[in-house]
Amino acid sequence: GKNEYDLLVVGGGSGGLACAKEAAQFGKKVAVLDYVQPSPQGTRWGLGGTCVNVGCIPKKLMHQAALLGSALKDAQHYGWNIAQPVHHTWSVMAQAVQNYVKSLNWGHRVQLQDKKVKYFNMKGSFSDPHTIRGLTAAGKETVITAENIVIATGGRPKYPMHIAGALEYGITSDDLFWLKESPGRTLTPFVFNVSLECAGFLTGIGLDTTVMMRSIPLRGFDQQMASLVTEHMESYGTKFLKRCFPTRVEKLENNRLQVTWKNTDLDTEESDSFDTVMWAVGRAPDTQSLNLERVGVKTNPETGKIIVDASEATSVPHIYAIGDITEGRPELTPTAIAAGKLLAQRLFGQSSELMDYDNVPTTVFTPLEYGCVGLSEETAMQCYGSDNIEVYHAYYKPLEFTVAERDAAQCYMKMVCLREGEQRVLGLHFIGPNAGEVIQGFALGIKCGATYPQLMKTVGIHPTCAEEITKLHITKRSGLDATVTGC
Repeated sequence: GKNEYDLLVVGGGSGGLACAKEAAQFGKKVAVLDYVQPSPQGTRWGLGGTCVNVGCIPKKLMHQAALLGSALKDAQHYGWNIAQPVHHTWSVMAQAVQNYVKSLNWGHRVQLQDKKVKYFNMKGSFSDPHTIRGLTAAGKETVITAENIVIATGGRPKYPMHIAGALEYGITSDDLFWLKESPGRTLTPFVFNVSLECAGFLTGIGLDTTVMMRSIPLRGFDQQMASLVTEHMESYGTKFLKRCFPTRVEKLENNRLQVTWKNTDLDTEESDSFDTVMWAVGRAPDTQSLNLERVGVKTNPETGKIIVDASEATSVPHIYAIGDITEGRPELTPTAIAAGKLLAQRLFGQSSELMDYDNVPTTVFTPLEYGCVGLSEETAMQCYGSDNIEVYHAYYKPLEFTVAERDAAQCYMKMVCLREGEQRVLGLHFIGPNAGEVIQGFALGIKCGATYPQLMKTVGIHPTCAEEITKLHITKRSGLDATVTGC
């Protein structure tokens, strides 16, 4: 018989919602099935996915709270009389952030209703290639059939299960943004971007925060820039335990957490107590309950991510996957949204346009932000050879830092270019205030194949930090060790 829906999207995050709403624009019968499995600590949230609930949105708002704290210190140099010391109240910030997130949850539900997209708050699993079995939290079952199915369930934070006490006593970013009370003295082991971002705003609002770093920071990013980010964080007040890794977590009688770790430099075992341990060891695709093997959807056995082609198609005709759950795609909200819209347009709008994943800009919202687009220096060297790469770079001091006498030692930018011909820009990297806003504008030029001479002919806006990129006349020939793949 005829399937009930033209399109069923499994997963109500940014990509899935964008795909569903776009498909509805073509007059198709569309449904979204979404269910949030509570975290091991019991945290749960509403419709909208990681970005809205436990990612970009609450992270940027708490980052803003920390920036306001820094601005209060600067304000005195500009003539503002502010009583010292200033004090931050976590519960006030958390309540405001959580209320805003809940308003977004409600907004997404209203938008689906307005576009006549059916919403099922259920956990889904495949029964056959056209059928999803939905199960509510109360155990009620609903069977849904669709001509086309899009998997967009995203990922969830991983726990280091080999560390005793990690699951019992630790939290992840899924929990941090929904805490009602301050996390207090916090340890975040392992150095992914989310750990540095969270450690940065926790330090910024006055909490004693420590990052445990076994090897390199911000793996996958330009390592010179990553080092500058962590150097600034240290000067900002975040503590770093370098070349250390945790071995166990125990709960003390006073409810504090005793963490024991190995110092590989000294070959010693050390320990200290914290109020909160937040794990940041990467994310795993949320596929466990989907029953993918039953219908033959192939995944990468190492990562668990779904293998897709350039059109987001899986190994099964009419089953597609988008966003963080797919192999080889950037784990970024805007790419998932764009991919979801384009997929719907190809399915129902007679379009043939594919998502272009090259030169996607991104920003790490650490206290001193790091924005980039294109290749890291290491990757450019590996792709093109060190003799074929030219790097233009400069340190600079934001005008805002001068009167406030703030240290600008890590404010830095570099442009990675091909050495021959027109010197096409391969990558642009910027550390400084409002890095995301700066890189967003330059990303258009990089996407369009901008060259070094073209950027040097661009007139800057004075006096801005972004203007400094148009004045990169200093040349640095790279001596980095090219060990990163990804061209």
